[in-house]
Amino acid sequence: MTHLTILTGASRGMGLAMARQLLAAGHDLLCISRRTSEELAQQAARAARHCEQWPQDLARAATAAARLETWLEGQDSGRFASVTLINNAGLIPRIAPLEEIPAEQLAEAMRVDLEAPMLLAAAFLQATAGWKVPRRILNISSGLGRRAMASQAAYCAAKAGLDHFSRCIALEQARQDNGARICSLAPGVIDTDMQVQLRGADPDLFPDMGNFVGLKDKGMLTSPEEAARRVLAFLERPDFGVDPVADVRA
Repeated sequence: MTHLTILTGASRGMGLAMARQLLAAGHDLLCISRRTSEELAQQAARAARHCEQWPQDLARAATAAARLETWLEGQDSGRFASVTLINNAGLIPRIAPLEEIPAEQLAEAMRVDLEAPMLLAAAFLQATAGWKVPRRILNISSGLGRRAMASQAAYCAAKAGLDHFSRCIALEQARQDNGARICSLAPGVIDTDMQVQLRGADPDLFPDMGNFVGLKDKGMLTSPEEAARRVLAFLERPDFGVDPVADVRA
């Protein structure tokens, strides 16, 4: 038997690092990202692991969720020791006060950062309701979901929503036999393309820009590989889901 993990945003950054580490640990993967990764395909082939990759724009989350539900319903649950959904994909729109961000960018960010995790979680829970194996949902959150920041209204709001809907699902699943365990986890500050975007923002529009530059200059950013190790170790903790909102650094 193997473990099945569904992972969004697996083509770069911490998502790619998690996918590589999960394959190395013997998991079968379904990766949902804007782009596929030849690197992952080659690693899976070498390890004789199944790694299916869907090129999918998560701004069209309803399409992805419907496809996921159908795909899961077609799986033989008896093949798996566990099934996990990791909602990792995310983006930030233009870094500026709310009124200066184009409406289409705001809408896209909220769809990818909040709507997609909710719809994918709903599809996952529905399709696996009868599976007799441990079920887990890991939502990758952020400290900005718990701390307000100017010129980050969309990202802060989406991550706060991610935290709170995780709390709600935890209450719902606690009432069910073999309810899924869920946690919305802040992974720390990671050296990814998003950090490059934050450091490159206009300081007149983003008063915290200097803080992000300082994190980089002082070597305080975690590599994607190390962040992935910490997140996946947290996922394997026996108390995973006891607190539906957590921080990997706690």
